[in-house]
Amino acid sequence: MAVIGISRFERFFRAAAGLDVDKSDLRRYHEFLDAKLYDLLLIGQAKAKASGRDIIEPFDLPITKGLQESIHRFRRLDEEIEVEPILELLARRPPLDLAVRDVTDEKLPEIAGGLSYALSQAFRIMFPDRRNPQTAQWEEVRRIFDLLL
Repeated sequence: MAVIGISRFERFFRAAAGLDVDKSDLRRYHEFLDAKLYDLLLIGQAKAKASGRDIIEPFDLPITKGLQESIHRFRRLDEEIEVEPILELLARRPPLDLAVRDVTDEKLPEIAGGLSYALSQAFRIMFPDRRNPQTAQWEEVRRIFDLLL
């Protein structure tokens, strides 16, 4: 990720939850984002197939109330920090059995933003005194997301 992208993500995590992240955190973050977007798309694919469709629509993605609220909070933060253009690069769609409608694909950066906001809040809730999450904290937060998404 370019230096300007790194500084924007550092600002994003600081603004969202008062966290100090570094390059190794951003690598972990990228892995988290890839995995969670894949999980959402995999469930969307299953829903589309169950409905007899061969294309994944936006409504096929399992966006919960909490994730939707995190997307809204991300949008407000993003107006100031402008992270979404970088998320467009990071929110890569994994290969799937079904095609993804363009409008669904266009929503992935905002969904990635909502996941990012939720991730930052999870660190705050689980480790309120920790400003710089370490590997152990990343693993614990990831395990919680794996249970829920």
